[in-house]
Amino acid sequence: MAAIEVRDLHKYYGENHAVDGLSFHVEAGEVYALLGPNGAGKSTAVEILEGHRTATSGQVSVLGFDPAKVERDFRNRIGVVLQSSGVENEFTVREVIDLYASAYRSRRSMDDVLALTGLDAKADERVGSLSGGQRRRVDLALGIVGSPDLLFLDEPTTGFDPSARRLSWDLIEEMCAGGTTVLLTTHYLDEAEHLADRVGVMGDGRLLAEGTPASLIDGISGTLVSFQLPQGIEAVDAASIFSTVMGADVRVSGRLVEATVEHSTRVVHRLTGWAVSHDMELMSLSVTRASLEDVYLQLTTGGEPADA
Repeated sequence: MAAIEVRDLHKYYGENHAVDGLSFHVEAGEVYALLGPNGAGKSTAVEILEGHRTATSGQVSVLGFDPAKVERDFRNRIGVVLQSSGVENEFTVREVIDLYASAYRSRRSMDDVLALTGLDAKADERVGSLSGGQRRRVDLALGIVGSPDLLFLDEPTTGFDPSARRLSWDLIEEMCAGGTTVLLTTHYLDEAEHLADRVGVMGDGRLLAEGTPASLIDGISGTLVSFQLPQGIEAVDAASIFSTVMGADVRVSGRLVEATVEHSTRVVHRLTGWAVSHDMELMSLSVTRASLEDVYLQLTTGGEPADA
């Protein structure tokens, strides 16, 4: 039996269809990343799975339970890492972990939780004195203290430095190796690509595409060409200039210029020839395979969905 089964899920707020016919499943022991821009409906869908909202219609099964019934046995088997837990600042880290642990029948040892989340040295400090990244580690600790069979992770590494993110990835992989199922929402596409066994991309309350990161990436034809905007060219003019030069649609983000192209050798030849003729340097010029971010952008900015 799948750990999560969602069939034709709908959630309406008046005329607003936040979730509109969503269907997907998550196998036991799998990391499933549910992605989508703000307003896509993923937070509403996850809150229904957690039992925090009720569906308008559709079928939902989580670990064999109907989450809308909020049964004690269901609560004992899930862990939730919210974007912000609102933990009381006057508690010490040890105290708040101990408090949350008391709500579960099965619980990890304090030493285990502190070590896994890198909070050993902060155990007796008050939560209010911690940095943003350290408080996020506390949120993660509260999510795993009950040894959950299913862990909901909502933007788990927001505010983490690179080393802390890697520590969290190792923790998630270790838990999955022990049989825990993970439903992950994140805006870090490299995080989803690294951790997820499968990915679902939502838009307008529906599932736009689903598959392994590799299968979704393979569905994108072309190669990514990127470089830093040369001095003397304004960002507002870059898209039109380089779309003409490269013969492809160009995206501009800050000083980064990038395009997904079919014939990279020809495009790079035209691009570098143009740069030489205009006596301009294309800093950080790179030619790389497509990534999950390219899939995401294609699906959520009006491109054709990738085939899984």
